[in-house]
Amino acid sequence: MTGRLMLLDTASLYFRAYFGVPDSVRAPDGTPVNAVRGLLDFIDRLVKDHRPQQLVACMDADWRPQWRVDLIPTYKAHRVAEAHEGAPDEEEVPDTLSPQVPVIEAVLDAVGIARVGVEGYEADDVIGTFTARAEGPVDIVTGDRDLYQLVDDEREIRVLYPLKGVGTLQLTDEAALREKYGVDGRGYADLALLRGDPSDGLPGVAGIGEKTAAKLLAEFGDLAGIMAAVDDPRAKLTPSQRKRLTEARPYVAVAPKVVRVAGDVPLPDVDTRLPRTPRDPAGLEALAARWGLGGSLQRLLTTLESSA
Repeated sequence: MTGRLMLLDTASLYFRAYFGVPDSVRAPDGTPVNAVRGLLDFIDRLVKDHRPQQLVACMDADWRPQWRVDLIPTYKAHRVAEAHEGAPDEEEVPDTLSPQVPVIEAVLDAVGIARVGVEGYEADDVIGTFTARAEGPVDIVTGDRDLYQLVDDEREIRVLYPLKGVGTLQLTDEAALREKYGVDGRGYADLALLRGDPSDGLPGVAGIGEKTAAKLLAEFGDLAGIMAAVDDPRAKLTPSQRKRLTEARPYVAVAPKVVRVAGDVPLPDVDTRLPRTPRDPAGLEALAARWGLGGSLQRLLTTLESSA
């Protein structure tokens, strides 16, 4: 893959569209399509403003992979709407959003935007693997700070974090990370692991907040360095920090695999080039009429047609 690659954390964006666009935006039959039209408007604006040569809508084929749950059972547990034995758990999603997801998928496919989800993995892992394979610059568009761990100035990998819609994006590079968190991209996963993240059900290390985690990483380099310091009586750790980190050894032993995004997902062979014309014009016309996609779809198609 060469040229600028844009990777969309699709669920993160359509959740934002759903809550940012009024549910009075509806199909001719009265079904809400605010997430569908909002996402199309997002993509239109992103392509206009950032001119990627490649675009992939990355999907959660499994939003709570069992291999992560096996390591940390609390992982995203509070977001489970219904648990299933031998099958993925269902995520708690607003009633009027769930029916819009298949429409989003159908529209992206008909437009010709590459859409990739891999069984057993989250969108973050798909993004991590595309990023690892990329030969050119990468823009990751997400409302999930977990993906800050992929930021790498040397490889021109940055995160575009929506502050309000996608009209106002926080461009996150290593300078921004160091200013706000005191770490670079590689250090962010260790920081998140130590401080914990209630939104993902990650307990963290008791008594180690964000600032303390950043100080420990600055002092000892990385998580391995910190844990080595626990066993070194000469290391500059307070008695409380040494005790808390010692007690957290079982968590620290498994958390890196949970927190760090995968970089080795078996990706399908897809055409990631930005489409100039729809892949399925007739199907797209039918979807536009059925769901009343109107100006949102037309603006995106015009933008794609004129993109260089």
